[in-house]
Amino acid sequence: MPTVSVKWQKELFPAVEIDTSQPPYVFKCQLFDLTGVPPERQKIMVKGGLLKDDADWSTLAVKDGQKLMMMGTADEVVKAPEKGPVFVEDLPEEEQVVAVGHTAGLFNLGNTCYMNSTIQCLASVPELKSALLTYTNSGRSNELDQYSHLLTIATRDLFAELDRNAKPVAPLQFLSVLRKKFPQFAQQHNGVYMQQDAEECWTQLMYTLSQSLRSSESSEISGAVKSLFGIDLVSRIHCAESGEESSETESVYALKCHISQDVNHLHEGLKRAMKSELEKVSPSLGRSAVFSKESSISDLPRYLTVQFVRFFWKRESNQKAKILRKVDYPLELDVYDLCSDELRQKLQKPRQVLRELENEKLGLKTKQKIDTSAGSDGDATMAEASEGSSGPSTNVNPEGASSQKETYPTGIYDLVAVLTHKGRSADSGHYVAWVKQESGKWIQYDDDNPIPQREEDISKLSGGGDWHMAYICMYKARLAHI
Repeated sequence: MPTVSVKWQKELFPAVEIDTSQPPYVFKCQLFDLTGVPPERQKIMVKGGLLKDDADWSTLAVKDGQKLMMMGTADEVVKAPEKGPVFVEDLPEEEQVVAVGHTAGLFNLGNTCYMNSTIQCLASVPELKSALLTYTNSGRSNELDQYSHLLTIATRDLFAELDRNAKPVAPLQFLSVLRKKFPQFAQQHNGVYMQQDAEECWTQLMYTLSQSLRSSESSEISGAVKSLFGIDLVSRIHCAESGEESSETESVYALKCHISQDVNHLHEGLKRAMKSELEKVSPSLGRSAVFSKESSISDLPRYLTVQFVRFFWKRESNQKAKILRKVDYPLELDVYDLCSDELRQKLQKPRQVLRELENEKLGLKTKQKIDTSAGSDGDATMAEASEGSSGPSTNVNPEGASSQKETYPTGIYDLVAVLTHKGRSADSGHYVAWVKQESGKWIQYDDDNPIPQREEDISKLSGGGDWHMAYICMYKARLAHI
């Protein structure tokens, strides 16, 4: 890869690396980050002419150390008004997006919408960004391969860059390392990078980050991905023919929603996915037999990821096909009935506390008293969650109150991100991220174009046609403070 210097106005950028495997448009995106001049306004002189977005680098004979001249006007910095209040509704649409607190969009570097949408969803998790900030460039352990380490650093740096910018970002370094770590994302057809599956990108990135942070020398972030996204399952495996029975445990990073002609809602698809049949050798029968497998959740994460199993391999056409069936999903997901009996017992008290707190906010009467004993801070206490229990009362602590109270999962989750796919095949079409901001506003990230959305429009991404339909949903746990 040649390194060139670029002269623009009175500034000189001495070491700009050109990835000749990418079209010149990507190089222009790099210069946009440096100068603020949008690619469409850039005029770069090469070999007696102007550099075109789709030119072939091999015909331009750009040499290492060569000096290039660029002309173009940078975007003006939007200044805050000096006087008077300005309401979000009165701002232009692109400024409304900035006002509600979103991060920047991501340039599409050639069929990379699958990657951009994945990044935008995961970049909305503040706890993940905090964990990555403590991951150092020299923090690689001997157990971790080089590209996993570099991909973790690239993820950390890209998240930080999104937070620093209001304008679109070109994820060049991240894409380069991603393709080196996972060569399937570098597949080409007729010299053009192919569209890839966003779920595969999500899964591979999640696995890499979990390995990197788990093997990190910092105890603060060890196991961070597992605690944030990991779902523990316990399964009962039974053979009706032989009477054999066993159990097994596993950890996954997403629940599957299986789609059939009988599934109309996410919860139905999740319940179906918890039951399956498998064929394996039965020791007592001495041959293969059919075993039934019934799973339940034994431990819940902070963020629950759900994948709609919309793609399958179609033998007739020898390619992935898509299930277009409409499957509704809720803004509030309760997974209590998918949990093991032991976990349900643990969830009962936090669920009762949460219900009573929410009733209190709505002005409904709850069973409560004020503790006026010595040393009391005057907090209201809620009745014991279990029916007929005479145990000690439970202190309820809303968000932001005393940090002495601990938080407990309730099995109830709120939707915070949706990754959608539009098109008929996983190998084509377009991926988009829809992310809820801390302000409660929703933003649609269509590559480098972030667009404000209404919450009522988010639940309309359920499929049934050629419009964007949910492929991955990410939910955030609603916790009880006790």
